[in-house]
Amino acid sequence: MPTMTGFITHFWKSARRLGLVALLACCAATATAGSIEPLRASITPSDDGYALAAEFAIDLGPHLEEAITHGVTLTFNLEFTLARRRWYWIDEHVAGHTVTYRLGYNALTRQYRLSVGNFHQGFASLGETLRVLGHVGALPIEPGNAIKSGDTYVAALRLSLDKSQLPKPFQVDAIANPDWSIETKALRWQFSPSGEGK
Repeated sequence: MPTMTGFITHFWKSARRLGLVALLACCAATATAGSIEPLRASITPSDDGYALAAEFAIDLGPHLEEAITHGVTLTFNLEFTLARRRWYWIDEHVAGHTVTYRLGYNALTRQYRLSVGNFHQGFASLGETLRVLGHVGALPIEPGNAIKSGDTYVAALRLSLDKSQLPKPFQVDAIANPDWSIETKALRWQFSPSGEGK
């Protein structure tokens, strides 16, 4: 007949094993979550003032990739802000821009579709679609006269999944399920009109 000490030892060994399994499950869940990482960004002169260019590496993760092929449309927001450095007070907001992208899949045509406002473009593969989504060519910075020579600015840029635009049942699941998460990083850099960005 097992003693109380033997029972307690067996209990703690089992608990430790279960704890390790739970930890591994958490790690696996994190590993399957997606990510959006800014690779580079710059502000350069343009015909109307200045323009933003940027590149992002986008990995949706298997859960979101599967959701797209089953008809779920994903919404992404590209957010850019520019502030003027002030030594005597908080930085002054100079310019800001948000671009909304919608990514979906048409099962009949077997094409991925990327939409910005009324502009739509079709792609044969998800990889190609994400490359276009992650490329910002020459986004005008408005207003055109916002940037003044001789001043120093702080630029911030982020591309993220907008979970609030998911269908309602998925919004509830997205709160608790890490597979719906996309880790996003904001890129911040200092800019002056005499030099380029990061």
